[in-house]
Amino acid sequence: MKLLLTSALFAATALAPSIAAAQALPDAKIAVVDSDRVFAECTACRSANTQLQAQQTQLQTLAQQLGAPLQTEGQSLQTAVTAAKGNPDAALQTRIRTFETRQQQARQQVATQEQTLQRNVAYVRQQIGQRLGPIISQVAQQRGATLAVDKNNTFYNAPAVEITDAVLASLNTALPSVSVTAPAQAQQPAAAPAAGTVPTTTPAPAPTRPTGR
Repeated sequence: MKLLLTSALFAATALAPSIAAAQALPDAKIAVVDSDRVFAECTACRSANTQLQAQQTQLQTLAQQLGAPLQTEGQSLQTAVTAAKGNPDAALQTRIRTFETRQQQARQQVATQEQTLQRNVAYVRQQIGQRLGPIISQVAQQRGATLAVDKNNTFYNAPAVEITDAVLASLNTALPSVSVTAPAQAQQPAAAPAAGTVPTTTPAPAPTRPTGR
């Protein structure tokens, strides 16, 4: 069946040269834009990157502040559980439960801040992208191009076909700044973490719970 379909296609092409000629496309004139350079060098991008890096630093500081005391307490509890030979008394069990609650709260707090940072990054790119697309189209048309492609998707391009400088200049004028705070989202129930999963940025895990509790 595949051979028959292929043969039929060749036959139709041979019998209808006028249709093929009518559908012929004009020679394309291609413009090239370095999107990585745009997102790294545009005025709004530089400012946003600085602010987002500050948010990242705050997140790392928060994780360290929450994790350090929990790690110390976890090691202390592990020592106490070992000394109790797997049979902790009521007071030690209470300490373990309190530690686990604090650890879970810390994980949730860090996860929330991570999600916020990710949303802020996506929001910055969205704002820039909404302006960047029309600007690329406009500059490309002004240069007589019929197609604009990202430099990252090409193996080679002559400098004469690149319009990145013009795109950057237009973007800086049209969008001198962006917001680095994404609009608030509706509250969603937090998903329970998978058993035994400990994010790398969260505090140390709880000590092994004694059996027989």
